[in-house]
Amino acid sequence: MTGPHPLTRRAVGRLVAGSALAAALPLSPGAVASPLVATPRQTAGPFYPDRFPDDVDNDLTVIAGAPGPAAGTPLRLTGRVLDTGGRAVRGSVVEIWQCDAQGRYHHSTDRPGGADAGFQGFGRTLAGDDGGYGFRTIRPVAYGSRTPHIHVLVRPPGGDPLVTQMYVAGEPRNATDGILNAIRDPAARAAVIVPLAQGADALTADFDIVLGG
Repeated sequence: MTGPHPLTRRAVGRLVAGSALAAALPLSPGAVASPLVATPRQTAGPFYPDRFPDDVDNDLTVIAGAPGPAAGTPLRLTGRVLDTGGRAVRGSVVEIWQCDAQGRYHHSTDRPGGADAGFQGFGRTLAGDDGGYGFRTIRPVAYGSRTPHIHVLVRPPGGDPLVTQMYVAGEPRNATDGILNAIRDPAARAAVIVPLAQGADALTADFDIVLGG
C-alpha cells in the first residue's frame, strides 16, 4: 500500500485556490462547550492512491477533458475539523478517496477495466478558518463485502494525521462490516455513521471530524 502523499508547495497553492467550494457549502453547527467524541482511527485500506489525477481538487464529479460527469448519485460532503474542545483546527489538509459507482477504485491493483473515466476517485482541500471543509462527490456504494464508505485522511498543521472512514446511516451492511464494527465504543462508532439528506441538487452529508483520539 502506498502511504499518504506529501504535499508540495505547488499543491498547497492549488488547495488555497480551491477552497472556494468549501466556503460556499453549508457547514455544521458551531463548537460546543462539552468535550466531543474523537473520531476513531480506521485503516486506509489497500487503495490509497498509488498515482494521483492531474485534476486534484474537491470536486470529484467533474474532470477536465473527461467525456462527461461521474456516474452515480451526487453528494455534497461537508463538515468541520475540530479538536475535542470544539475548537476549529484551521488549515488542516483533508483528503477523501472512494470507489466509483461501478465499485472500482482508481488504483493500479484494483480490477482492471470498467473504471468510470468521469470520476476523480480522490480529492483534497484545506479546512478554512472555522475548520470547514467541503467536497462534491458521489454517494458511496458497496465494494465487495464492504458496506458503502468514504475514506478520509486529515493532516492537521503540526499534528499527526488521522485516517478514518465515513459510513452511511441505514445501510444494511453496516451491521456486518468488519472494519466498522471493529470500533467497539458505540459512541465512537456512531460518530462515523452519517445520515444523508436530499438537497436541492444533490444528497448532503455533514461529517465533523474530531481530532484527539
